Amino acid sequence: MAADDVDPGLPIKLHPCSNGEYLPPPASPLVREVARRTRERAASNAHAVGMSRRQFLLSSMGAATMLTVLAACSREAEEGEPGGTFVTSPEAERDPDAARDALGGDDFVFDVQGHFLDYSHDYGGPVPAFPQSNCGSADPKECYSVERFLDLIFNKSDTNMIVLSALPFAGNPLSPEVMARTIALADEVCGDQRVLMQGEAHPSDGPLDVALAAMADLRDRYGIGAWKVYTHAGGPGWYLDDHDPRAAQVGERFLSQVATLGPPIVAVHKGFSSGSPFASPVDVGPAALNHPELSFVVYHSGYEAEHTEGPYDADAPQGIDRLIASVRAADIGPGGNVYAELGSTWKSVMGRPTEAAHVLGKLLAAFGEDNVVWGTDSIWYGSPQDQIQAFRAFQISEQFQERFGYPALTPQIKAKILGLNSARLYGVEPITSRCRIDRGEIEQARQASTDGNQTFGPTTAAGALALMRAHRIATA
Repeated sequence: MAADDVDPGLPIKLHPCSNGEYLPPPASPLVREVARRTRERAASNAHAVGMSRRQFLLSSMGAATMLTVLAACSREAEEGEPGGTFVTSPEAERDPDAARDALGGDDFVFDVQGHFLDYSHDYGGPVPAFPQSNCGSADPKECYSVERFLDLIFNKSDTNMIVLSALPFAGNPLSPEVMARTIALADEVCGDQRVLMQGEAHPSDGPLDVALAAMADLRDRYGIGAWKVYTHAGGPGWYLDDHDPRAAQVGERFLSQVATLGPPIVAVHKGFSSGSPFASPVDVGPAALNHPELSFVVYHSGYEAEHTEGPYDADAPQGIDRLIASVRAADIGPGGNVYAELGSTWKSVMGRPTEAAHVLGKLLAAFGEDNVVWGTDSIWYGSPQDQIQAFRAFQISEQFQERFGYPALTPQIKAKILGLNSARLYGVEPITSRCRIDRGEIEQARQASTDGNQTFGPTTAAGALALMRAHRIATA
């Protein structure tokens, strides 16, 4: 089969995929219909503009086509106006300039949750059977190189800066040493400091004094931008506020150590719990109230894949509502020291526009436009470009704004979420220049890419469970 005929996958990656922390639900009837119509429409549009089907599906016109189809199918499925929609233009489906106007932009994009796996060293386990392993190399370990990660993030998407987020995995294929090598390479290639790293902390794993001393050693050796913890993995379960005497009592000592060592930013996984109570965000509000000197970045914002988000329910909070209830009970309002992060959450809901409107609307109402931050959990989901494009095109309906008090997603609010909020939080100057190639060349790089529109994480429940077990992630 000729290279131009190889199907690269659809441009907005709505098919099931997990980051290894939850079981990917099967594709909904809506997503299946969107995929069917997109392929039909893409074939017609590609022919009209004189492109191969592959080139078209890798272009911004392909993304605009799919978002237009998604908006139309959502209206049909809900038999009326959904709570959210994607706004492009008819011209964007066949005019590359119009597509770039609709889905592109010069916004500063700062991804505060970036992951990749480095299997170039003996970390103690096999290379997983992910699509990423089939990159064409004789040794699948080479498919997980630092160079490939930087290429997917900076050359295949509009991302300007990224935070490498620590993992709770046994053997840790994203160790501090790996992150430091990544930063050094990015600095050398890009000529600026656009990659930051988090310090990994496991306060419940072994003697607490040893864990706290390891934090001090890590802080001395590396330029850490924040601290990352999983309260439900990497050791016995614990809470930030130590409210449960049956759990490991390490939260207060850990937060005090962060305050002593700096930097004063705690990124904590909350949500995607696989049933673990320790991944609930109920402890965020009390911890933030007790430590006003610290900023808490709540990864995933408490979202659970098994729960459909709707209007805020104070009487029986689930999913994101648990986080909102926790900070409200602590009297922490918009602009406080708690930040809601969108990694994997936006990816999970962007194929369901009404749910996406509730997610973004509730977070903006509860935390304010200055305290919602961009993250993608990539490269589990391949290049994050489709998440960026979908977010740029997304709007909350006027009906939902009036009914639930959600704000309109103005260009100013989107610019804050995509990067400006995190730049202020991390105390960095936004880097808006491209690394190696300019924005005009990104389109060509995407179309020439051998990766296509791939995701790299497990796409089935069995695959996700295998990853969790291999890396000892709690699934109870």
